[in-house]
Amino acid sequence: MILKAIIEALELRVVAGAKHTDVEVTGGYTADLLSCAMAGAAAGNLWITLQSHLNVVAVASLNELAGVIVTEGRPIAAETADKAEEEGVVLLQTRLTSYEVAGRLWALGVQ
Repeated sequence: MILKAIIEALELRVVAGAKHTDVEVTGGYTADLLSCAMAGAAAGNLWITLQSHLNVVAVASLNELAGVIVTEGRPIAAETADKAEEEGVVLLQTRLTSYEVAGRLWALGVQ
């Protein structure tokens, strides 16, 4: 599924990387530990997390992720958004919980 369609279906707010939303999402990964995401998230995955600091961008870039969804309305610092934009990382935000996002992605066919 194309990331842009997921953004619309889940009503996600694009914080950074709007130019890079025409990518195919290959799956999803949910974790709040950076080390888990580094080891478990595959290229093309959407990473669902509560984390919203600068290191999230580094992990997303390193793993070539389709994007990062920051859940529960967690604030995202301007420096994090700026770095994501610079690195071409799609950074998304929602008020939904990580559990709700994962369930909705699964229902959309992102498995």
